[in-house]
Amino acid sequence: MDKTFIVNIIHRPEMVPEYAEKVTGQGKKEDIGRKTLLTESLDIFKFQQETAHKNGLKTTIQMTYAALFNEEACSLAREHHEKYGDEIALSLLGLPCKEFREKYKTKDFCIWMFSMEDKKNIVDDVFGKFYDIFGFYPESTGSYYMDAELTNYIKEKYPMVKCAVATCWEEGPKAYHTCNNSWYTLFDGGPWNPWIPSKQNTHAPAADEAEDSGIVAIPHLSRDLLACYDGNGSNFGTHPQNVLRGMIYDTKTWEYPYLYNLIDQYRYLEKFNNGYSYNMMFVGPGWLNKMGRWEQPYELLKKSYEDGMAYYGKLKKEGELRDMTMAEFADFYRANKAYTEPECALWKDILYGSDKQLFWYVDPYMRVCINMDQGGAMVDLRPYAAKLKWEVGIGTKHVQDASYPFLIQEKYRAGYFTHYAGEGTIRSAKLSYKGEEVDLALCRTHAKFSQEGTARILTLDPVDIEFYDLTVKLGTRIIFEEGSSAVKYERTVLEMSDKDAVVTLNEYMVACYGTTEYPEDMNGIGLSVSKAGERKTIEYAYKCREEEMKGADEVKAVIPAIETGVSLNTEVEDAVGYIREGYAFSPMFTLGFTKDVKDKEVVSTWLRLEKAN
Repeated sequence: MDKTFIVNIIHRPEMVPEYAEKVTGQGKKEDIGRKTLLTESLDIFKFQQETAHKNGLKTTIQMTYAALFNEEACSLAREHHEKYGDEIALSLLGLPCKEFREKYKTKDFCIWMFSMEDKKNIVDDVFGKFYDIFGFYPESTGSYYMDAELTNYIKEKYPMVKCAVATCWEEGPKAYHTCNNSWYTLFDGGPWNPWIPSKQNTHAPAADEAEDSGIVAIPHLSRDLLACYDGNGSNFGTHPQNVLRGMIYDTKTWEYPYLYNLIDQYRYLEKFNNGYSYNMMFVGPGWLNKMGRWEQPYELLKKSYEDGMAYYGKLKKEGELRDMTMAEFADFYRANKAYTEPECALWKDILYGSDKQLFWYVDPYMRVCINMDQGGAMVDLRPYAAKLKWEVGIGTKHVQDASYPFLIQEKYRAGYFTHYAGEGTIRSAKLSYKGEEVDLALCRTHAKFSQEGTARILTLDPVDIEFYDLTVKLGTRIIFEEGSSAVKYERTVLEMSDKDAVVTLNEYMVACYGTTEYPEDMNGIGLSVSKAGERKTIEYAYKCREEEMKGADEVKAVIPAIETGVSLNTEVEDAVGYIREGYAFSPMFTLGFTKDVKDKEVVSTWLRLEKAN
């Protein structure tokens, strides 16, 4: 693929924008039909459209249910479709309005949280109203999140739909906590960039045509893949008001270089994705409220929006950007991306001035985060290979929590840096010598990305590990073989201060499962260590037991609750495989191999994922 940077600019004439009623109606009884609210919302939409068009950019106009009752909003959409080539699409956000509340007798507004029966009724209602007004059905839709059952229903009933805003990256407990534990939108664990969702689970990309839900999904906002992971995502996105909410601007000059750096970092991702990169800007009118938002006056909100659009416009004029509607992008994506082709991002800190690097990898079998500040440890792992059916909404086991479960998650399960007792989830390695032990998670490094055939390779800068009377220089390569559901860790002893020394390498994985900080029931997890003709097992019961086997080639855990099997494998003949059960205070399990190594020796281990019924 030639070097291609694509932007989707999405506006929604949200007649009753989130938050805005509370602001414009301060001190008055709630009235979501208040004329001042509707007038201001429409004025903001007009300003947004005008700003995009002034910079030579086309948009996708996602009509909300409330907007479909507004003649001016509908006629503007038609006019801009004809004049500028904007797409008229349909959002499943913006449901609240007098008509909706009278009909459905609820203040719920998140489509994925309704019962399946209500989801179908609402979809038919909204799509039907859209058709009555425009004489055609939309090709694009979206929400903060769209569960698989909802997407499957839409695609079956309205087959022309080809693109949808389908998740909001890392909108989980971190975002929930920074909204005073009041924002019940929990959907951690999905891709950060466009993907084709599987029919079984929106977050898990389809591996082939049989799993293909029929749409191309895009994220709700392009987030900072480091700042957002470490902190609250709502402050770190290419939505200009995110940057203002994060207070990442000069309060005297009203300049925000971070916004442009963030867009440029997304442009840079073409180096890891065969020349392709993507960005999106999806801004509802509530953020441009005349009374201001957060600490910012309206004038700054307006300026940030104009400046953001001007930057995209400049890139387009310079031939560095292609603006597409959502439907156009879906066609482009289908024509240029294969099912098993991964999305990769070697992301550096562009906000805090640190040297930190994260590598993100997603394909139909897994989502992985590698942290170079922790020696290339794996700090986030979502086992998409299970394609876990996870129904969401009223009447299901998961009314609000749509997250894809993790096996490893350093923010919710501590990672390496833990309390004085217990362990956190991580995939790392330790070296030990004469009673001393060093975990590579304590060794900061950096990585370079390369591609060899269908393999994506991270080559880490070597680290020096110092024992009392020995120094070991260790090299690491982490290899992702496309379509394999495996991650290979290759360790090389590059140098030893004592050429005859023998050190012990311990490749290990501490894991559990969950979607929040709180522990799940680990009973029934099966642990095993095996080699040809021999196998030892532990059925998890919080008893702190261990088993090991010399010459083992596989250590494995099967987690029935999330239908997932995870294993570490090696081809090293004299490695000792081991399994460890956790206990109530540290409800994890550990899989690992130990091996005595000498100078210049290479040891490889594979982490593999599979669906386990």
